[in-house]
Amino acid sequence: MPILTRRNLLKASAVAGVYGVGLGLAGRFSRAEAAPEPQILKTAKIEANLTGTGPTRDVLSYGSDGMPPVLRMRKGEPFAARLINGIDEPTTIHWHGLRIPNNMDGVPFLTQPYVYTGDKFDYAFTPPDAGTFWYHPHCNTLIQMGHGMTGVIVVENPGDPQFDKEIVINLRDWRLGGDDQFIEQFRPRDAAKSGTYGTVRTANWQVEPQYDAPSGGLLRLRLAITDVTRIYSFRMEGAEATVIAIDGNPVPKRFPLDVLQLGPGQRLELAVRMPDSEGAIATLEDIRGTAPKTLAKFRSVGTSLKRDVGDLALLEANPVKSVDPSSAEHIPLILSSTAENTADNSICGSLGYSFWAINKVPWPGDTPDPTAPLSELKLGRSYVFDMENLTPHAHPIHLHGMSFTVLSSSAREVMPFVSDTYLIQPNEKVQLGLVADNPGDWLLHCHIIEHQKTGMTSYLRVV
Repeated sequence: MPILTRRNLLKASAVAGVYGVGLGLAGRFSRAEAAPEPQILKTAKIEANLTGTGPTRDVLSYGSDGMPPVLRMRKGEPFAARLINGIDEPTTIHWHGLRIPNNMDGVPFLTQPYVYTGDKFDYAFTPPDAGTFWYHPHCNTLIQMGHGMTGVIVVENPGDPQFDKEIVINLRDWRLGGDDQFIEQFRPRDAAKSGTYGTVRTANWQVEPQYDAPSGGLLRLRLAITDVTRIYSFRMEGAEATVIAIDGNPVPKRFPLDVLQLGPGQRLELAVRMPDSEGAIATLEDIRGTAPKTLAKFRSVGTSLKRDVGDLALLEANPVKSVDPSSAEHIPLILSSTAENTADNSICGSLGYSFWAINKVPWPGDTPDPTAPLSELKLGRSYVFDMENLTPHAHPIHLHGMSFTVLSSSAREVMPFVSDTYLIQPNEKVQLGLVADNPGDWLLHCHIIEHQKTGMTSYLRVV
């Protein structure tokens, strides 16, 4: 549980004073926009059969019907959701990857107050970008996310090309013992390395599920890594798979899926050309580690449609402003371990350890003002993050509220793709450029949750 300090209580009171009074749905849209009926997301503790051998208790979700629902929005159209907290601890919702107003970002003490048991909070925004995103709490995240509170978001664009089938997959681990019940979510010795891995791997809360798609057709496969730890190396066997989008944004140039490594928080969209023969199986695999792991299977059904992925029209680019590297201010971001072994209260609580740091400071760190932003950005200006990973482990670094463009890497040639999460490799130096176009305080952190909660967290202020 997050620790309630005097400082946090004061901050929470201030936030509640701004956001907690008189902000119904109608007040969050312009008069030209009709307030939509809110999607109800009620947190609940449930039982679920995750292994196929018996129910697991104390699973957390949004609703009582199993896996959190896939939320569908439309680019440029108002969306509303009402979070009702039905579990016995505070929570919030963060809309991962969506460039929305700061007071909708779901980070307690930074953008909104806690939503306590029995209370509710109305989220309302208009998504500017189409693509695959996801939602999760930003309170007691290792437990709440680790126990199931992670759902996928699809923001549709009416102008997208036509596919013959769409399948959305939520990829995540569970730390379960031999009796199918939860065991400890983390081990300190693993948190100080690559993180504590789960024991049961699922796609849409199932072990190796199989889905049908038209023979010879084009399948739009949307994948979201909502796990708290695991990094994936994706490969498709038995079918032609083409990468069309990463982290909600179309790639600058499509390429075949050979082996693509992505980390927690990232998303991948594939155009899969299904086999022509009815009954043929295509297999999505993770080959990171000692042996390939089947994630999901796709079976061809019906007479071949004889589609060609080369005929598939391009996805429309999202309206992310282009950075001007020639005039950009450079901000150093050094990722490192730390010699400290204890931790003060952090954003959404602490695990009681401090293993990681940004610019040699583990959050909140021993500084004159431990709650000060990492850097203050001027609205509308271009910036380049000069990020360097001094550790022997990869880190998926996620920025809230804005998107950046990958400019260069010391480790490999990179496409200038647009993203909100970058998986930086050990000893890699990378340049990420962005225009600071969204005012507010925006979290920047590693999305391996144990790394986030043991120091690799900070935030940027855009004014």
